[in-house]
Amino acid sequence: MEKNIRDVWAHNLEDEMKKISELIEDYPYIAMDTEFPGQIAKPFGSFSSQEDYVYQLTRLNVDYLKIIQIGITLGDGQGGYPQPCSTWQFNFKFNLDEDMYTSESIELLQQSGIDFKRFNNEGISPFDFTQLLYTSGLVMNDRITYLTYHSVSDFAYLLKMLTCKPLPPDVKDFNAQLNILFPHYYDIKLIASNMDLMGGGLQALANELNVPRVGPAHQAGSDALVTLDTFVALMNKYFGGKLENEKFENKIYSI
Repeated sequence: MEKNIRDVWAHNLEDEMKKISELIEDYPYIAMDTEFPGQIAKPFGSFSSQEDYVYQLTRLNVDYLKIIQIGITLGDGQGGYPQPCSTWQFNFKFNLDEDMYTSESIELLQQSGIDFKRFNNEGISPFDFTQLLYTSGLVMNDRITYLTYHSVSDFAYLLKMLTCKPLPPDVKDFNAQLNILFPHYYDIKLIASNMDLMGGGLQALANELNVPRVGPAHQAGSDALVTLDTFVALMNKYFGGKLENEKFENKIYSI
């Protein structure tokens, strides 16, 4: 079975979103990952909990920074994928001369093959992406389940784009808005942490479950595909092939 990753730019955004919309009924499990330009600031003050601090740190940086990539992989949750393409990598407009970032994050992305000149010239407008996302069936759809790994920043960038507003001031409101847009989601790191399978991140967990990588690490499409493959392997090994557990649903690791 092929697991190809397709790059999406401004010129093919509408066509590819239409293809995805036509596939989600048969492939309602969607793994999602993002790439973003690091963290440039830390919040000051007192915090009610470690979870509150993590959220405020995320909120501060997401409100200042711009998304670079979003990757999504479609699957049926049992190891089946659409053919010939299972993964879409959305590349957003990003200008190294104007947009904020940390040099370490940009260098890592460049080493992974990201061409920021092309992103500036051919990248997707977040507004155009958001408009199509709302009509695609990818949000506010009770039949879809999102799969992520340590996804507080991933969902935060999506929420900022979808609402066209700064993130909510507290984590309770953040979760409430998230649950409207994404009625069902699981964070694999939360599941792994409850099973003493923390390892050293997504790649370490994938290695433990003998999940191979397709495409370069630290690009959103490849990471989304590894996320879905890892979820399927985790379900098959520990949960009899299917996870139906309120303990993990609609909860994000660290918040």
